[in-house]
Amino acid sequence: MPESVAQQMREDWNRRAVEDANYYVAFGRRQQDDEEFFATASEQVYGLLLEIKRLPPSPARARRALEIGCGPGRLMRPMSRHFGEIHGVDISEEMVRLAREKLAGVAHAHPHHAPDSDLSAFADSSFDFIYSYAVFQHIPSREVVFHYLEEACRVLKPGGILRCQINGLPQEAPRYDTWSGVRISADEVKQFATAYGLHLLALEGIATQYMWTTLRKPGIHVSTSASMSAPVESAKLAIRRITNAHSSEPVAPIRGRFSSLSLWIEGLFPMHDLNHLHIQVAGLPAFVSFIGHPEHDGLQQVNLYLPEGLSSGLQPIELLVDGALAARATVRLIPPGPPVPRVLSISDGIDLLAGSRLVTGSIKATLEEVLNPEDLRAWVGETSIEHMEYFCTDPRLPRWEVNFSVPKGLSLGASTVRMALGSRELGSFPVELACQPVTKV
Repeated sequence: MPESVAQQMREDWNRRAVEDANYYVAFGRRQQDDEEFFATASEQVYGLLLEIKRLPPSPARARRALEIGCGPGRLMRPMSRHFGEIHGVDISEEMVRLAREKLAGVAHAHPHHAPDSDLSAFADSSFDFIYSYAVFQHIPSREVVFHYLEEACRVLKPGGILRCQINGLPQEAPRYDTWSGVRISADEVKQFATAYGLHLLALEGIATQYMWTTLRKPGIHVSTSASMSAPVESAKLAIRRITNAHSSEPVAPIRGRFSSLSLWIEGLFPMHDLNHLHIQVAGLPAFVSFIGHPEHDGLQQVNLYLPEGLSSGLQPIELLVDGALAARATVRLIPPGPPVPRVLSISDGIDLLAGSRLVTGSIKATLEEVLNPEDLRAWVGETSIEHMEYFCTDPRLPRWEVNFSVPKGLSLGASTVRMALGSRELGSFPVELACQPVTKV
């Protein structure tokens, strides 16, 4: 890694840690106290604990975990309850100093300064579980991100799990920095898993800023070079049931937010991952996004996004492994409902935990099923907004984030934010103007 990149990352994150570490890590509110700061970790910890179920059976006290980009220890503290030993690395020595301070009462938690953005302090095959949340999104170098992934592969034990988040947005920016980091596509993650012999078990939130991936290092009993054809011939793969991925209903619309399926499959082998398992719906390739751990009855959940171009009605599903047909089933697809543009939330644009109390002079609106965001209009009170910035955070829904400033000249106190899409009213939402308005976010 070029020293200039490492130096810039260290300097920027040391500065942010000194200015307001809790804000830049959790991005919820300026000057959060520790109780509020650590409480913001609950959702991420819940998701990580689901992945721990993939580990080979062993007592929690015998397991070792590692966090890449540990910051001041927001995730390390709750995750430490599930491991006998937990380590964290961060390029910012100031973040590591804070982590050591906040984790002083957790004897088996060990934050480390990693000035070169690597895992060289750790031996090969030394961790059961490695995780990283909202860290690679802030790395400006593809070389650094992939080096971290390579190092994680090295220090994972056989059978170990890597769960991390990557910026999967399209390649648009000509230059990336230590806040808006590089973008890496789902295909690139697939290629990396193949090159390093890892089992790719999840690619969720594709084409979004927060794409999750789960990778498993093959166990001793699983050969990375094993032929896929032998398991297909010897195993009796079967699709036991199909449901909507969002409910237990055995149907799905052909487009929209609910156009995804969960297949419950019997007979999967450990090497049957997202690079080898393929599903076709009515002859069209679906995007397979998730393979779950075996349930008590031996079935495994496999999630997929339906492809474009399907017709409604009873449609065939084919399960293939490396191109070889392994199982068949049918599913009922229905026409999608009409798009319903709607505002999901209105909040302060910077202090997210302030909710509808606007304390910074900026406003963030989150909307779904908006097909033409250029037609959006907004008012604060009776004053129309002249300029709005928007970007798509999830193209499948689609979901948009819209940012704009509180206009000048408004009085503090109770007000409303009203939004419309062309001539269609989307609603009026109560807010409190709690600061002097500014002209720009």
